[in-house]
Amino acid sequence: MATQPVEATFPDAKHRASTSTQWWRSAVIYQVYPRSFADSNGDGIGDLPGITSRLEALAYLGIDAIWLSPFMRSPQKDAGYDVSDYQDVDPLFGSLDDFDAMVARAHELGLRVLVDLVPNHTSDQHAWFKLALESAPGSPQRQFYHFKDGRGPNGELPPNNWLSMFGGPAWTRITNPDGTAGQWYCHLFDSSQPDLNWENPEVRQAFEEILRFWLNRGVDGFRVDQPHAMGKAAGLPDHPDIERAGAGFIEGEPSPPMWFQESVHEIFRGWRKILDSYPGERAMCGEAYVLPLEFMALWVRPDEFHQTFNFRYLDCDWQPAMLRQTINESFAAFDSVGAPSTWVLSNHDVVRHASRLGGDYGRPTASNGIGPDDPQPDNELGLRRARGATLFTLALPGSMYLYQGEELGLPEHTSLEPQYRQDPTFFRTKGIRVGRDGARVPLPWQAGTSATNGFNDTGAGWLPQPDVYRQYSRDLQQGVTGSTLELYRTAIALRNQLGLGHGSFEWAEEFVGETSLGFINNGILVVHNFGSEPIALPSKKVLAASFTETDGKLEPNDTVWLRL
Repeated sequence: MATQPVEATFPDAKHRASTSTQWWRSAVIYQVYPRSFADSNGDGIGDLPGITSRLEALAYLGIDAIWLSPFMRSPQKDAGYDVSDYQDVDPLFGSLDDFDAMVARAHELGLRVLVDLVPNHTSDQHAWFKLALESAPGSPQRQFYHFKDGRGPNGELPPNNWLSMFGGPAWTRITNPDGTAGQWYCHLFDSSQPDLNWENPEVRQAFEEILRFWLNRGVDGFRVDQPHAMGKAAGLPDHPDIERAGAGFIEGEPSPPMWFQESVHEIFRGWRKILDSYPGERAMCGEAYVLPLEFMALWVRPDEFHQTFNFRYLDCDWQPAMLRQTINESFAAFDSVGAPSTWVLSNHDVVRHASRLGGDYGRPTASNGIGPDDPQPDNELGLRRARGATLFTLALPGSMYLYQGEELGLPEHTSLEPQYRQDPTFFRTKGIRVGRDGARVPLPWQAGTSATNGFNDTGAGWLPQPDVYRQYSRDLQQGVTGSTLELYRTAIALRNQLGLGHGSFEWAEEFVGETSLGFINNGILVVHNFGSEPIALPSKKVLAASFTETDGKLEPNDTVWLRL
């Protein structure tokens, strides 16, 4: 048992149980990455009918909702985050009829459906951008985006010093129809993803129509991509410290000119009114990477987003001092505006936590990935730590997001060869950052039924599975005591039964220190062992354990739930 307390910048959290029954305050939401979930037609890319065919497996897991990463029409230069038509399904994934069938089946099974919305930028193949290219500088069509004349004697230099998050400058110069060099357009991500101009009322009106289009088809809400990037400082000035491009808010300093602008909040208030006008508690979660959390909480005031991702928790180095401070900060920030905290350990942009916790790979949200030339993780150690981290996190009050495949204990594909890479990050950095492909590999459903282990019948896959995925296949885990799948299923069921998502929180001081961390939620003691030696546990009933044998002691890297 730890004896030395750790220092915490924020006062120790004491979170009161919620009396609200709003589903999104306590939900377990499962991220479906469509191209890698299930492939119904054998072309190597997952699709909407494939998702529909596997929804019963998600209902078996006990989740409350699914969130679908982009499936809208797109040239797929950034895995669908480059949208060319916001009101249609890309043929890769099926049709609008397929989408309607999927939503209907999900609702039959008691699952809500959230869809990804990408409002910061479109594809360069979107009709809006094509029309802008055909139109003159200063025209209404160009006002849909950020077009500017270049600097220098002949306009040969970018309009400002902004950098793309995928590497290189955040500006690309166009060629006019007559072959001469033209204006530059802004793209905070890939050059195929021009940023929209949210100061233009026509852009705002267009997206309100897009929201209604999907709400009318029965979706239960949206996950909004990069909402903190949508606003830009007037005049698009230089960043005063280019090394901090993308950095969080620093007290006493102005917001960077391309992030965190106050103007975005008016947009989200308008969206919230639209969602609130529909029945059934529609919800909206922002991927607002905004720090510190007291600043992020501004995005979830009662008339804006219902939730926002807690990236502070995801970035936590899984050490007790940092974790304690993060949880304290989370409850202080989100409780102050009456919003639930969200908790997440993996998603499509970060190294899977079953591998990440088996090595030292820096800040997860850097999206650097792990390649064959990097130090390789200890996946056995990583999985043990991941199971412990998951059980600890599922016991926290609030909403939790799961990433497809983590319930199988899937490791990152860390040996993916360059010829298979598809992430723009890999190409824009010339391979210095291998990118996110390793977390996006198709799922193994049935061991040995094809080269893709049941992802489809043909064995084709847009990314190849590593050989080790066979042993993690879902059919080898369902109903097997002690499997990672059954750990998730049991923990989610207990979480619901015990009301932990709506529950209370306070630290269990005798387990708060350098080698352990413990808390109490609704009379349940939750303890994780960060040390290298077993920890003695009180003689209480064990409700759940990340590994089944406790024998009065908690082994290193394990978590236990005890009834007080």
